[in-house]
Amino acid sequence: MSEVVVTDPGILRDVTATELDQALRGRRFEEPERRGKWMIAWTDGPALLLHFGMTGDIVWSADAVDRHPHDRVIVVLDRGEIRYRNMRKFGGVWLAGSRGEVDGLLARLGPDALDVGRASFLRLLESRHGRIRAVLLDQSFIAGVGNLLADEALWRARIHPARPVESMPLHERVTLFRELRSVIRRQTVDSYPDGFRSRWNDARGRDGARCPRCRTQLARTVVGGRTTYHCPNCQGR
Repeated sequence: MSEVVVTDPGILRDVTATELDQALRGRRFEEPERRGKWMIAWTDGPALLLHFGMTGDIVWSADAVDRHPHDRVIVVLDRGEIRYRNMRKFGGVWLAGSRGEVDGLLARLGPDALDVGRASFLRLLESRHGRIRAVLLDQSFIAGVGNLLADEALWRARIHPARPVESMPLHERVTLFRELRSVIRRQTVDSYPDGFRSRWNDARGRDGARCPRCRTQLARTVVGGRTTYHCPNCQGR
């Protein structure tokens, strides 16, 4: 890294713009890790942690032209730039001096949703109580599931978002794991020019929207303080 440019110091959480530049200048990136909505950018020195919130993203550019107004932190390399873009500024940027500091910052997070196998998912779910959508959104359960992913996974699994976890039989839990993993994989791996797209996501939240599967009008409700959409026909209690 030849330079770190901070265009919005308000996005920094535990470090100043000058400290960030001095700590990373001359360093080399190593293999990064994902943990839910966090990216741990390991270097041959300190670790750069990026939390993406609702609107965060990483953008690569071959040169310094056409920087976006929402590019908050820009890492200048010998050939191109890595830009942390975040419109609404949920999340932020941290600097950790050691693996122990990284572990401390992420101590409240559960395992990354893509790293959890079926047996682990079922074991973690067994220890939880309450409504299933609220459990899925709890980042201490598994990290990386947000509103859109939870709603689509529950719709695909035909499970009502307010269904108590303790009332779900094994086959429903297995189905939920399979559909949740499928949705997360598509969001993470697939590339869409206009962002994450699916039949459900295109319908969710629109006035008069209907279920892509049965054409029943979607219902809006609140579970755990968060707005959710579901199909009253496909996702009966």
